[in-house]
Amino acid sequence: MSLSLLQRIARGDQAAVAGCINQYSDLIWSLARRYLGMDADAEDAVQEIFIELWSNAGRFNPEFGSEVTFVSTISRRRLIDRLRKKGRAPGISTIDDTPESAMAQEGYEADQYTEVQNVIDVLSEMEAEHSQIISLSVYEGYSHSEIADQLNIPLGTVKTKVRRGLIHIREQLKIAAEDND
Repeated sequence: MSLSLLQRIARGDQAAVAGCINQYSDLIWSLARRYLGMDADAEDAVQEIFIELWSNAGRFNPEFGSEVTFVSTISRRRLIDRLRKKGRAPGISTIDDTPESAMAQEGYEADQYTEVQNVIDVLSEMEAEHSQIISLSVYEGYSHSEIADQLNIPLGTVKTKVRRGLIHIREQLKIAAEDND
């Protein structure tokens, strides 16, 4: 089995750093433009995201998700943190307006898009409140306590629904992967 780019970076492979830039620069730039617009702040954010990816490459575990999911999650979290420091809220309001929709428009590989689409399909099959809580947590980067405040539900309920929802998504993705084999 060949190693992913992030696994190679974690092992000190300098060529993998360039490969990471080539593979993910379009995705990270599209996320930065979506969250921050076209300014110097977006350029700084992209640089910080790559540094964070390389610093945390050892945390990537392909058993928990794909490399593109890891990259986009770190990117979104870094961008949301940047927006919060500036006092602005993220501009993403629905699943259809997520960076993953931009991935389809910008020509990302079919397997990357398919994986994201599978997650969106699983979310759409969940009950509305459950899907909303997962979306607020994963797509918009809200903390559990922020979600509880926003939806006026107990913090424990939010934590339980996020945990169960992520487990359900992981199980459904495994089933989908087995069906494709």
